[in-house]
Amino acid sequence: MNLSDSRRDFMKKAALATAGASLLPYSSFSEVKRKNKLPAWKGFNLLDFFSHNPDQGRPTKPAYIQWIADWGFDFVRVPISYPSYLNIDRSRPIRPDEVLNFDESRLEKVDALVERAIKHGLHVSLNLHRAPGFCINAGFEEPYNLWKDQEAMEAFCAHWEMWAKRYRGISSKKLSFDLVNEPFQRENPNDQHSPGGPVDVVDYHRVAKAALETIKSVKKSRLVIADGNGGGGIAVPELADLDLSQSCRGYHPFPISHYKASWVYKDPESVPPVDWPLQQGENSLDIENIRKYYAPWKALIDQGVGVHCGECGCYNQTPHEVFLAWFGDVLQVLKEMEVGFGIWEFSGAFGVLNSGRKDVVYEDWYGEKLDRKFLELLKAQI
Repeated sequence: MNLSDSRRDFMKKAALATAGASLLPYSSFSEVKRKNKLPAWKGFNLLDFFSHNPDQGRPTKPAYIQWIADWGFDFVRVPISYPSYLNIDRSRPIRPDEVLNFDESRLEKVDALVERAIKHGLHVSLNLHRAPGFCINAGFEEPYNLWKDQEAMEAFCAHWEMWAKRYRGISSKKLSFDLVNEPFQRENPNDQHSPGGPVDVVDYHRVAKAALETIKSVKKSRLVIADGNGGGGIAVPELADLDLSQSCRGYHPFPISHYKASWVYKDPESVPPVDWPLQQGENSLDIENIRKYYAPWKALIDQGVGVHCGECGCYNQTPHEVFLAWFGDVLQVLKEMEVGFGIWEFSGAFGVLNSGRKDVVYEDWYGEKLDRKFLELLKAQI
């Protein structure tokens, strides 16, 4: 993860916004009314095009794709910042008339990653992490607001039309589209610290419907996914009338997943220690609390909406044994719902490789530092 970004601050806000969900009545997930329509894909996010600056990408080594497949995983999510594949003057803010200046040479780099992953039997979820007019991160000045401005929505649809036409020949079993990462509405979309919260569901529905219709007009069978509202964590039953699956997040409770994260806490060293179960005042958060947290997502599945967990995992400052104990419970709950997952990254602070934890004895894996315990926890879900 790019630690200079404070995107997880908004995940924290989303967790607070969904706190009410934890109070929903709980019934055992063994009483599932309907099977999840989506396959329970399991894998990782690849961050090659995560930055709006193409010179700051994190290229995925060919061996990584091979190892992901060899270890039994079948999924990668590719979050893309749209400026990374444009031909624009990066010394100044982008103008509305420039947001469709597609750069074929940069698009071909995306093609190469998609083709390599598919060749190894991995389902690829292509996601606009930054879309025209919106990103959960600041750091790039948008010329308009995706959720409010017609021009932004039209540009958003034009990008998805481009991707839909480009990959028309690829089966929906091999490739899906994830519309926009972690919807969130700020008063000032270009100010990371501007007040905000979940996108108005009327606006979200309008934008999602327009993009969905654009994609389906090119390939009717294309599988399309919408992220949860409020930074990804809030299920959106208001979208259930559309031919959309939905993507949740696996960061609850946030104090565990983002313990001492410098982009979340002003003074990380002042954050109190964590354990699992997590004691918060008089409340003890355990696997039952996780089940309650995901109750709205289970309700979507029961409505016939497919659900996948597009992002999950834990920052490297959480004590390793605490992380494994907590995340084992998260994976157990997702498994009960027949929901697959995408760890935020393969190599890096949230990954199975090169995570930089100080309390792990890493296994040398062809020159990489492998967290074997984490890997085996994930492989046990396959």
